[in-house]
Amino acid sequence: MSFDSLGLSAELLRAISEQGYTQPTPIQTQAIPVILEGRDILAGAQTGTGKTAGFTLPMLQRLAQTKNIKSYRAIRALVLTPTRELAAQVDDSVKNYSRHLPLKSTAVFGGVSINAQINKLRKGIDILVATPGRLLDHVNQKTIDLSNIEILVLDEADRMLDMGFIRDIRKILALLPKQRQNLLFSATFSDEIKQLSNSLLKAPVLIEVARRNTTAERVTQVVHPVDRNRKRELLSFMIGSRNWHQVLVFTRTKNGANRLAEQLGRDGINAAAIHGDKSQGARTRALKDFKQNNIRVLVATDIAARGLDINQLPHVVNYDLPNVPEDYVHRIGRTGRAGNEGEARSLVCVDEHKHLRDIESLLKCNIPKDIIPGYEPDPSIKPQPIQKGRGAKPATSKQHTRKTTAKSRQDGRPPLHANSNRGNRSRSNATQAYQRSR
Repeated sequence: MSFDSLGLSAELLRAISEQGYTQPTPIQTQAIPVILEGRDILAGAQTGTGKTAGFTLPMLQRLAQTKNIKSYRAIRALVLTPTRELAAQVDDSVKNYSRHLPLKSTAVFGGVSINAQINKLRKGIDILVATPGRLLDHVNQKTIDLSNIEILVLDEADRMLDMGFIRDIRKILALLPKQRQNLLFSATFSDEIKQLSNSLLKAPVLIEVARRNTTAERVTQVVHPVDRNRKRELLSFMIGSRNWHQVLVFTRTKNGANRLAEQLGRDGINAAAIHGDKSQGARTRALKDFKQNNIRVLVATDIAARGLDINQLPHVVNYDLPNVPEDYVHRIGRTGRAGNEGEARSLVCVDEHKHLRDIESLLKCNIPKDIIPGYEPDPSIKPQPIQKGRGAKPATSKQHTRKTTAKSRQDGRPPLHANSNRGNRSRSNATQAYQRSR
């Protein structure tokens, strides 16, 4: 099947061709015709399967075909994303695919000046890509009007719930017109996602091109048992001896990411860290340098596990296993994207054996083990409690809550209150994991 068989306009087909794409992915094949019909959808797909184009292309066509009855340019489509990086990347896709259409878009998210965003909004846009926190900041300042929204997209909806965005999402939904098209995209179909879809979607078409909580089929997974104090040495050895380039490495904490990037630098391997304490400018520069091969290694916390779109990323390394098993799926989903091959390697010490068992239980398979000669684990070493990192404790005072709220709004993320009702234990664990990684 080709793109021209999906009912897309000549302008969009031209933009698709200019991007170098010739055949639609399964999620695009299934989603585009349904969205063009104006129906709501609940879509699940492995990360890297082309879901952004799956909703962007038909959204642009519907907006271009229907005239705006207002005398001024109004926001007619809203795309909500959980992270700044994903918001920026979705906006780039919208701009690339709409280059031959009379439509304008912009993205708003925390970590950057709100005044610059206000100036762009005043010029008028048709499509807004936003993180929930910063969007509500604009709503409170009356710099955004959501009363003309015709299409709503919730991208990475499961991640937004994991990060505690549900209250903000409900506030935003209350500001939108009741008559609109709703598109919900999620990497997994959790019970919480199904509850949200039941309250949001009207007679939705269910689209699922990957099994629940599965990893990318083209990703080769390997576990390397190693002592904790030799992880950095083993990582440097693998990168150097195998001449790896573009290696995305995940750590559990922000301090750990900074420390590892510095240590790799001393080993002669160009590296940069990306996490919640970095400014948006620093994060953008690090990601740009990584994509352009100016640095070999990008060390990240789980803030980067969802939303980073790097073409043909060959290597993902779990320097620390995540506390939440589902985050392992999201991490290694950064490689093996869009039909490319990839490999995910995990450096696992004795302290992390329980985390490994939880991941394998989620995946319903055993990940192959490979002990690198010279880095065999010492059997006499006993497990030690894993450092949880800063931010692991819930808010216990009004003062801490105020600080958390202010920091969250700056980042474009929701405050994490101590008295929030998460609904179940797993949600609380996911929220604490996010706090640890920020």
